[in-house]
Amino acid sequence: MSNLAVFPGTFDPLTKGHLDIIRRASALFDKVIVAVANSPSKHTFLTLEERICSAKDALAEFSNVEVEGFKGLLIDYLKEKQCNVLVRGLRNATDYDYEAQLTGMYRAFVPELEIVFLQTSPDYSFISSTLVREIFIHGGDISKLVPQQVFELIISQRK
Repeated sequence: MSNLAVFPGTFDPLTKGHLDIIRRASALFDKVIVAVANSPSKHTFLTLEERICSAKDALAEFSNVEVEGFKGLLIDYLKEKQCNVLVRGLRNATDYDYEAQLTGMYRAFVPELEIVFLQTSPDYSFISSTLVREIFIHGGDISKLVPQQVFELIISQRK
């Protein structure tokens, strides 16, 4: 069994909650791939390239974490990477219900897939990318919610 894990998401934008999960996953696995999904149906605030670049900058301190973009189904990406461990973050019971449904779907296609749920630290459990975008769009300060590198990218877009 490989000690490789994939932490997927749109990361639009990457938040301190994501960073918390990635930090903890990097201590559990030899290698963690942060897989940034293209997700055209989500109409993202940041482009795929911006999300990848800002994540690479924010995660540079982790020697065992790589950031890659991907298009298509996560299941196909996992097969391509020959990875059978998926990391998912949980903030609350609503996240758990959604992730439990996804787990069933993933395992229908990849029965050997193991899914590791990491509970977000209480300091970050209220943060979501959706809320960060809303706060920013309405002129609020998001500096305490996202890594500095992500904040600088988003602020540069406001100008």
